[in-house]
Amino acid sequence: MENKIWSKGMTLLTLGAMLALTACGSGGDSKDSGSGGAVKLKIMWQGPDTRHQAMLKTQEVYTSLNPTITFSPEYMAWDDYWKKLPTLAASHSMPDVLHMDGAYIQEYATRGTLEDLSDMDLSGVIDDKTLENLKIDGKLYGIPISRNAQGIAFNTEGLTSAGIELPKKDWTWDEFFDFARNARTKLPDGVYPISDSDTWDFYQYYQTSNGKGPIIQENGTKFNLDKELFTKFYGIYAEFREKKIVPPADMVSSFKENDPQADPMASGKVMTRGATVGSVGALEQLMPGKVDVVNIPVGPEGGGWAQPTIFLSVSTDSKHKDEAKAFIKWFVTDRQAGTTYGMNFGIPIYDDVYKALEPTLQPKDKLGNKLYDTAKDKALPFYPAAAGWTEWVDNYKKTMDAVMFGQKSIEDAYNEISKAGNAIAEKQSKK
Repeated sequence: MENKIWSKGMTLLTLGAMLALTACGSGGDSKDSGSGGAVKLKIMWQGPDTRHQAMLKTQEVYTSLNPTITFSPEYMAWDDYWKKLPTLAASHSMPDVLHMDGAYIQEYATRGTLEDLSDMDLSGVIDDKTLENLKIDGKLYGIPISRNAQGIAFNTEGLTSAGIELPKKDWTWDEFFDFARNARTKLPDGVYPISDSDTWDFYQYYQTSNGKGPIIQENGTKFNLDKELFTKFYGIYAEFREKKIVPPADMVSSFKENDPQADPMASGKVMTRGATVGSVGALEQLMPGKVDVVNIPVGPEGGGWAQPTIFLSVSTDSKHKDEAKAFIKWFVTDRQAGTTYGMNFGIPIYDDVYKALEPTLQPKDKLGNKLYDTAKDKALPFYPAAAGWTEWVDNYKKTMDAVMFGQKSIEDAYNEISKAGNAIAEKQSKK
């Protein structure tokens, strides 16, 4: 998800439409070459240039160890990658090995474009619980290569200097809200303990932690927004606006994460903000030595999520499935591979690889690993928005922004969000 967990855009809609046109086809030879001769694996991934260079070097290492295997690489930026992949999937011309993301893998897997990798032996490398949580309809369609988690970063220097007790691992929602109330009495005017809340995912953490399940269920065909919890959660934030525990709406709307002047924490305006394993490193670079992390507040069922979101997959179009699987297993489990690509996909999933890298890691990398370790004990599964729900996600934020600005009541917001959600679920169930 690469910090774009909820930003799928129109890619999944495009994918669904294009694959529907070719659903009856089965282009490409699904059999491996099995010749024992030279094989050129097509491989495709996305990301910044540093990742590109690391991946190319890693492939060079693999070829030096396996001279009959060479690569035909293709790489591009995030948006370009997810725009191109639906076309390749629809035309049955996907690469042998491809980068998959937690926000997209279910859609590609259920459309029959990814190979089942459940037979790959990863015992002692990735724990069984993690692999089981990643299965889709009982099958494993991507091998995780790094760790990810959602948590909350906080300004240790700002809180300590104000005499405020720092957040602790596995704090409850009540403790989170009490932290905000208490901190307000000790922080100077114009500095806030927490920010306002207007996104569906942060509310969903509250709902799932209290045992009511995710909002979007059964591949988008069922809508589940608990009115009692919704009203209670946003009622607390209404109290916080009145008592100036959260910043004013116009300030919240101007925040921009990881911008030195506009980031809520880096700017000194807010003492806490949400962060993932990847994004907390950027925050640490803006505020060196001043950032620590804690997990999302928990309820009776746990809270937040901690699981891999970046994968390597094999296309069902591949003519070299065995060779593709062998490369992926080496990539994930081999120390030389890990030290070559380093932290360019985040914190490596395999502990032995992480330990090999640890002496050279920067504070930002170690902080990301701490976030993962802090979040994993109480973590719930990751619940992304299903295909076809992008507009609803955007409208949820717009609706709650209207509540934040005092233009709409919580009751009206609930009714509008529910009406739209139920309509999409009904539409999706008829497909």
